[in-house]
Amino acid sequence: MKIRFAVVVAAISVLAAALPAFAHHSFAAEFDASQRVTLTGVVTKVEWTNPHVWFWVNVMDEKTGQVTNWGLEMGSPNALQRDGGWTPNTMKVGMIVTVNASRAKDGSNKANTSAVTVNGKRLGGASSQGPAQ
Repeated sequence: MKIRFAVVVAAISVLAAALPAFAHHSFAAEFDASQRVTLTGVVTKVEWTNPHVWFWVNVMDEKTGQVTNWGLEMGSPNALQRDGGWTPNTMKVGMIVTVNASRAKDGSNKANTSAVTVNGKRLGGASSQGPAQ
């Protein structure tokens, strides 16, 4: 009985430890590198959290005048600080930014950011796709 209980506990522990690996996705699973977009708009929200920093930008369509809110994924906070020159205070709500990114495969208004121009300075997005494009 004790051995069976120990096996069950060990199995549960191994599965629990593996869950974060299943939760993370690869770039190619969600984004399409051939669908490049360049967006300019006003930052509406910034989430400086692991495993990826996300921010949202209101972008106006020049043809229709309609505003669309885009969700933009960057790398981890650590990678952005280490390689990209970012801090949690680099981008704030209300700023106007320009983003170079790869659009989501499902056609939604989400993209993986390779570079962001903030206050006239171009910063890498620590994208899992690779260096800024």
